[in-house]
Amino acid sequence: MGLFDKLRNELIDIIEWLDDSRHTLVWRFPRYQNEIKNGAQLIVRPGQVAVFVHRGQIADVFEPGHYELKTDNLPILSTIAGWKYGFNSPFRAEVYFVSTKQITDLKWGTPNPIMMRDPEFGPIRIRAFGTYGVKAVDPKALLKELVGTDSEFDADEVTELLRSIIISTLADVLGSANVAALDLASKYQQFGETLRKAVQDRIDDEYGLEIPQLFIVNISLPEAVEKALDTRTSMGVIGDMNKFQQYQMGQAMTMAAENPSGGGAAEGMGMGLGFAMAGRMMQPGMAGGSAPGMAPPLPAQSAWHVAVNGQSMGPYTTEQLASGAASGQINRQTLVWTAGMAGWQAVSQIPQLAAVFGPPVPPPPPAP
Repeated sequence: MGLFDKLRNELIDIIEWLDDSRHTLVWRFPRYQNEIKNGAQLIVRPGQVAVFVHRGQIADVFEPGHYELKTDNLPILSTIAGWKYGFNSPFRAEVYFVSTKQITDLKWGTPNPIMMRDPEFGPIRIRAFGTYGVKAVDPKALLKELVGTDSEFDADEVTELLRSIIISTLADVLGSANVAALDLASKYQQFGETLRKAVQDRIDDEYGLEIPQLFIVNISLPEAVEKALDTRTSMGVIGDMNKFQQYQMGQAMTMAAENPSGGGAAEGMGMGLGFAMAGRMMQPGMAGGSAPGMAPPLPAQSAWHVAVNGQSMGPYTTEQLASGAASGQINRQTLVWTAGMAGWQAVSQIPQLAAVFGPPVPPPPPAP
């Protein structure tokens, strides 16, 4: 082996890209003045494509494999450089490695609400977010349209563009679907696939990228609308409001009776709720009353105020006082007052309330 052959063998290069990143789409092999020696070894690993560029023109593309660079496996570059009979000297070219692996952890979301016309609520604003993946499928188009002369091109440099396309396409998809906002949650998968295809149609031929997957994680309504929906749901769960109020009053009375340390406040609360319950039981439509919608006008009744532990409670009707007397919450010495009276008087001193307790019980006969 001659001296020149030995030097030529020592100058053989190995061109490869050991990709230790997850978001790099394109990487340019660093070469001093872009000189590549004859017979250089090119190693393209799985998930990569190597692209040769000579004086601004995209030349040969190499799929995964191990190559020795010669004139016969660089046909396009040989034609551009005018190598009719091969080459033995270094040549200048740029080598770009393009990652064809799928990048899956990318996120998208609506920075501002999207206006849409809901068939149930009318015009509303919604927000949405999700995830998507991107993959390079046409290295030549990617280099031409996005990379240019960059030595390295990350997915982060294209995500802003892709997010803008996804959001604008989402508005078109939701607007044309005419689906009620309450039904969107059951159609995330369907809308996600429709959105993915629509975005793919917009970037396929232009940027050399593919969107293998796109998911809608959540579509949310404004906070005020969500609160209104929660209120509507609660009303639907409660059902009959009259029965619910009766249940609440009964629970409060039980709590007051079980809390003897509550003092006058607890006693007043229990008495007031008991009178309110009696009043509800006297309403039309309850037991013994008239049917709803058929109630006759109520006769004018006196409004009585009751003194309980130094506090004025009420006003109550005569029927409510009778109910309180039956439950032992008021007695003949309980002080009451109504409009027209000069002051508070005991129940036993008011003729209108004589029927509340009935005739007084006579004293028992003396013991024999």
